[in-house]
Parts: sequence; structure tokens; C-alpha cells
Amino acid sequence: MSSLTIEFGEWLGWAANDRVAGPLTLVDKSVETRPRANAATISARGLLLCPGFMDIHVHLREPGQSHKETIESGTAAAMAGGFTYVACMPNTVPALDTPDTVRWVIDRAKNIGHCEGGVVAAITCGRKGDELTDFAALLAAGAVAFSDDGVGVERDDVMLRAFERAARIDALLIQHCEYKAISAGGVMHQGAVSQKLGFPGLDPRSEETMIERDLDLCRRTGGRFHVAHISTARAVELVRRGKAEGLPVTSEVTPHHLLLTDEACTSGDSNTKMHPPLRSTADVDACRRGLLDGTIDCIATDHAPHAADEKAAGFLKAPPGIVGLETAVGLVAKAMIETNLTGWPDVVRWFTSGPARVLRLPCPTMEPQQSANLTLIDPTLEWTVDPAGFRSKGRNTPFGGQRLRGRSVAVVRGNKLAECFPGALNGRLG
Repeated sequence: MSSLTIEFGEWLGWAANDRVAGPLTLVDKSVETRPRANAATISARGLLLCPGFMDIHVHLREPGQSHKETIESGTAAAMAGGFTYVACMPNTVPALDTPDTVRWVIDRAKNIGHCEGGVVAAITCGRKGDELTDFAALLAAGAVAFSDDGVGVERDDVMLRAFERAARIDALLIQHCEYKAISAGGVMHQGAVSQKLGFPGLDPRSEETMIERDLDLCRRTGGRFHVAHISTARAVELVRRGKAEGLPVTSEVTPHHLLLTDEACTSGDSNTKMHPPLRSTADVDACRRGLLDGTIDCIATDHAPHAADEKAAGFLKAPPGIVGLETAVGLVAKAMIETNLTGWPDVVRWFTSGPARVLRLPCPTMEPQQSANLTLIDPTLEWTVDPAGFRSKGRNTPFGGQRLRGRSVAVVRGNKLAECFPGALNGRLG
């Protein structure tokens, strides 16, 4: 289409004028304030027009695990969830630890992806925790941050060198905070529920102790530190204290850690097996409070698709993780809006300016001549989670059949419009 006019009621973003009323026109990858003749039109009254949503923690599984997900299917799932940017983690086969593998993923996302794809490269070679990768070369290849996600970097000397190297070039370290010696093969949160079920418990101190160490390294070196998928009340408090001290620390939380507790595991459904695990009610409450007071900077899905036969192995043997891109908006609305904790402006911020600031990427605003990068939300749309209809290859979610309220209905990138699901804009296109 040559141009697109969006007639809407409310803009939730961070332009000079936060809330503007339509119509506006998107033409030739720019935003104009006066509609042109013969422009295609979306009647978006009642919808929220937002900057394009971002997810800085997803697993696209390529290279090496295309039976679980591909860059094409993963970015299709992202688009269906309302995301225009995702950053993928390096626990692929081989790991994303060289400039060539980073460039391969970026190029593949450009050629066949449904949204923009960034790469979080490995901190250590092969994610083995011993030898550091070449941070400068990986940044030059297009990496946006560094992580060994799936495992934490346990050796203190290696992580100290990583912080020192990252500080010299102002790179971000994203840590999967877990000491294996403390987590000790746990498959769910260590507590009354794990004891009742007889399942090995995963001690929350495995997360908290690594956060303490890395905050100290952050303090000593000045390197930027981001806590991935934070999950315990004490972990949130540690980050809160680090921020109060002025340390360059940020954090993220997943939708499932805002909504579910370890009680969900009593069903025996392997789709409730996460890593970090679902925690206690007190931990869920602390994560919600952390979002509200700014301790937690953004929401990330930790989208982790697995093949059906892998998840069918039973709770003890199944790999941890769930898919999250296509359910994120509705789940966060359920956790934070339907509980009367906040409203849509905060939710939009946690999916836009929050992750953008963590990665130091520009957050789209509604300004003349700026490339259009937008998400449209229907805040009142009620829908049922149907894993069979996912664009992701993964169907591993514990939310199948749940009724949610609020959903992304379309995304705009440049002058291209994409519906998030068939019929999302029925009656709205003119």
C-alpha cells in the first residue's frame, strides 16, 4: 500500500505530545499529521495505538533446533502477539558466539522474518563458562548484549573479566542467575508444594546468590548488569537496593511469573515447568510491586518453544519453558490490569520504552518523518487461548483454553500493515 491513514482515539507513547488524536497518515515509512488523498484507512476508534512492542528475551532456536522453532515461525509468533522487535538468546546449536553466527541470524531475520530480530550473543565460548567471547567483534557484527542464557556464568574470575571487558566498551551483560550447586537439579520451586508432590525443589538462593555476586562485580567495575527473568521476592529487593545505590542494573520479569504460582504444578502438567520455576504467592506479589515501583524495568516473555514429544516426557524429565509471544499481552492485562494494580499506559511502557532503555535502543514515537513502528491493541477484546492456532511451532503453554481480555490486533512497520490474527480488523479497513 502506498499510504495508510489510522483514525484512532488514543495514542499511548512517549512523543513530545504524549496523547494525540487522529487521523494520522503513514506514508513512505514516515508519519505525517495530515492524511493524503486516496489513502487506505483503518478505523481504530476504541483501539490503543502504541509504539511497536519489544521483547528482549526470546528463543528462536536457530541454528540447530529448527524442530522446536525457526526464525520464520518465531518472528511470525512475535508479530501475532503484537511485537515488532525481538532479541534472541544464544543457546542455539552452535551457540551464537562468533560474528558469523550473529550476522547469520540478523540476515535471516531480515530476509524471512516477520519482525525485526536482534541478537544477544554469548558471554563465553560455547556457553561453557570458561573463555570469554570477543565482545567488540560481536558488537560490530550486530549483537545488542551478551548472555549465556540457559545457564549462569558461575566462575567468579570469568564473570569479573566479563564485567571488566563489558565496562570498557559499554556493553550490557544479561545474566541467567543460577548457581547449579545450589539449585541442585531442582525441577520446581523449593517449598511446601514441592515437598507435597515429592519433586526435587529448586532453591531460590541459587538465583539470589548470583545476583548478589554480580551486583558486587557491577559495583567494582561499573559494567552494566541486567537480571533475566527475575522470580523471587529477595531477588527483587536486591535489585531495588542496587538501583538505590546508583548501580547500572536493570531487570525483567515474565508474564508467567506475574500470574502463576507453584500451586499450578500440582496438576502435573509439564507446561508448568519453568526455569526459573514458578514461585510462591509472596514472590508473585513482589514481582508485581517491582514492576510498579520501577525496580523491574520491563516484561520479557522468555519464549521457549519445545517439541510436543519433549514436553510429553513427564514433569520430571521434560525440558523447562513455555511459549509466550502470542499470549503475553492478555496475560499481563490479567495480572496487572484486571487486578486493579495499574492501567494500559504502564503495560505499554513495560513492552516499549522499558525494554528499549535496557538495550539502549530508540523507542518509536509518533513524530513526522519517523519510520512507522506501531502496535494496535484492543483493550476490551475477549479471546480464548488456542495453542493449535499458534504461529509458533511450540504449543507448550499452561494457558490453553483460558479466557483473556485485551489483545494486539495489528502491527505497522514502515507502510506495511499486518493483522495479528485472521479477521482482526474486520469492519475497520476502508
